[in-house]
This record gives sequence, C-alpha cells and structure tokens, in this order.
Amino acid sequence: MLQNEILFQALELPCGVVLKNRIAKSAMSDSLGDGTGHPTPEQNRLYQRWAQGGLAVSIIGEVQPTSDYPEKPGNLVLNPDSDLSKFRKLAQYGGQNGSQLWLQLGHAGALSYAPISTPKGPSTLDLPDLRCKGMTLDEIHQVPLDFAKTAKLAQQAGFTGVQIHAAHGFLLSQFLSPLFNKRNDGYGGAIKNRMKLLLESIEATRAAVGPSFAIAVKLNSSDQLEGGLVEGDALQVVAALDKSTVDLIDISGGTYFPGAKSASDSAGRGPYFIAFAKRARTVTSKPLMLTGGFKTRAQSVAAVTSGAVDVIGLARALVLEPALPNLWADNKMPEPVFPRFSNAPEGGITAWYTMRLTEIGADEETDNVGDLGQAIHAYEARDNVRTEIWSCHFNRGHTLD
Repeated sequence: MLQNEILFQALELPCGVVLKNRIAKSAMSDSLGDGTGHPTPEQNRLYQRWAQGGLAVSIIGEVQPTSDYPEKPGNLVLNPDSDLSKFRKLAQYGGQNGSQLWLQLGHAGALSYAPISTPKGPSTLDLPDLRCKGMTLDEIHQVPLDFAKTAKLAQQAGFTGVQIHAAHGFLLSQFLSPLFNKRNDGYGGAIKNRMKLLLESIEATRAAVGPSFAIAVKLNSSDQLEGGLVEGDALQVVAALDKSTVDLIDISGGTYFPGAKSASDSAGRGPYFIAFAKRARTVTSKPLMLTGGFKTRAQSVAAVTSGAVDVIGLARALVLEPALPNLWADNKMPEPVFPRFSNAPEGGITAWYTMRLTEIGADEETDNVGDLGQAIHAYEARDNVRTEIWSCHFNRGHTLD
C-alpha cells in the first residue's frame, strides 16, 4: 500500500454525497466575479482546472446572497435577480472529473467592503480602523432566509453543496466572537446565544435544500485575537453542530480584523489548527475538515491517518500547483515549492496569490514570482474597476474619488 493511499479513499457524508478522496480546495476569495456578481470565463476555467487536477471538492469563497454586504467587488452574488445560466456553466466546469463544487455562503457584516456597502455587524463599533452599525432584529432574522434562498438556487444550478461561512471574522463569526458581539438580547452574551444565528442558518438552509444536499460549516478554532472567540467556546459550537444536520465541519482560525496578522502569512509550519481538531474530534462524530498550513503530502497523510480529521483543506498549495492531487496520487511532487517573500508589504502576499488565480484561469501562469508591488497594484486596480461596475449595476451610488 502506498503511503498516501489514505488520501484517496472515498468519504460518504451524512447526506449521502460521496467525496472521491480526502483533498479539498478550501474557500478563497478569488475575486474573479465580473463586478455584477456573475462568474467570468476565467473563473470557470480556474475551477475546471482544479477539478481536472483531481480534487474531491472545491469551495468557492464568499458567494453573497445579496449585494448589500460583500467582502470584495469580485464576489459572486446569487439570488433571484441573478442570471442562473451563468452559474450553471460554472457548476458544469467545476464539477468535472467527479469533483464536487460548493458555494460558500458569505456575509461580510462589519467587514463589508465600504466603497460599495454600509457595514453592519452584531453591534455598533467605532474603532480607528473599523466602524459599523449594529444590526436590527429584523436584519438578523433575514440572514438565514437569504442563505436558504441562495442555497436552493445553487442546488438548481447544479452545485452539490454549500458551506456556511462562520470563520475569519465575517458575519456569523462576528456573532460568535465577543470582540464583535456586544448584544444583550438572545443573540449575545453566552456562547449558547452567540451561536444561535449560525444554527438558525443551518436549519433554514437544510429546510430549503432537503436531506441529500451537502451543507458544510467553516468555523474558527479561535479568533487569535484578545477578547475574541476562544477554543473552549468553539468546542461548544462544535458540540452543537454535532446535533445539527451539517455534513462537514471545516476548522480554521484567525480573523481579518484590521491590523491582525493572517495565519497563512506567518512563517510557522503547519498545519496550524491540528491540536484543536483533535479536541473537536472528542465532541463530534461529524466528518471534520482542517484548513490552514498544509504544505506537504506527508503532513496531509499524517493528519488523516491520526484520525483527527477526514478531509484536508488546501488553498495556496493548489494555487501553486492546480493538479497537486493527481501528482500526489502518482507519487510526484510531495512538497510543492512555496515562494519566499522577504520584507513583504502589507497585503502583498495575498495580492500575489490572488493574481496568480487569474493567471491560472487564463492558462497563463509561469514560474516567475514577479514583484509584490506590481501584484498589489494590479489587485487594487482591478478592485477599483469592479467597484465602479458594482456601484452602477446595483445602484449603490458610490463612486471613486
């Protein structure tokens, strides 16, 4: 038996969906939407290449139910006003070769992209780099309904699952976090109340899609910020998810709070959250996925062999080599070569990886690392163009100075 054979065993989820192996492309903000919330040819090709590369499932980051609270102007928006035929094409491209394609249901909340939204979170915040209004109860109650509608449309378009985003500081993560959530009603205070909106979102989504459609949740092990979600509370959320109709719990960590360092930009060796995954395994029998810091096949094999997790979530490794699962299956490239960036400017590494996704979607990637400053410029210039498109298309009334 080959050492890596465990990575290529099938996994049946509780809903009956079968993942052909244990390697997933975790959700990333690819910023490849066209500015009107629709997929582009480059996005179709990107997910096709990942499917052809041997993945069990790809998860498309930050697909918004409405245009009100996007994370970036390159996000997709799927609701009754969307052109469903364009999403069907994306599902067809990304669902080739036995690969599953899921949409990550997003709502950026307090971290909504200010040029095209009015950020709102669980509570009013007025910090030097983060200002938002607090949500009303009616606005909170609308969130599960919106997620459910988008999940149903995703099902109709041919996607085989959704992931509800409750990590990295976006809306549901904000509700879980006492750093963001200062409410004194039924959605604030103890963790039992702070997880209420997440559980309601799962319940509404399952009611909309039925029992045979995959529903995953992405959850922080902790916010890695003073005053944020801690592991003890996160374990209580996992225990509650064990009693829900969720099919897969994707464990990650960290928060895109202004000034906070991303775990993926750190110099430490991964996987980052394996210790928490082992603790989570003791409170749930649900399939577990772990995202963050996997850089080698040996790390991936060890994590699954240990029994701590069932699925490995890869992101940047698959940006460097979209066919990595096939290469691992053929006993090739056990350790992808990660570029080393010295004195990287803030946001530079994220911009570099994001722009490489564009190159992959255009079949134009090269081995040339290039300049991070140029990557930032290209990334920001594209955001500026799509901000204008978004504002016009969704009648935001926002324009660039």
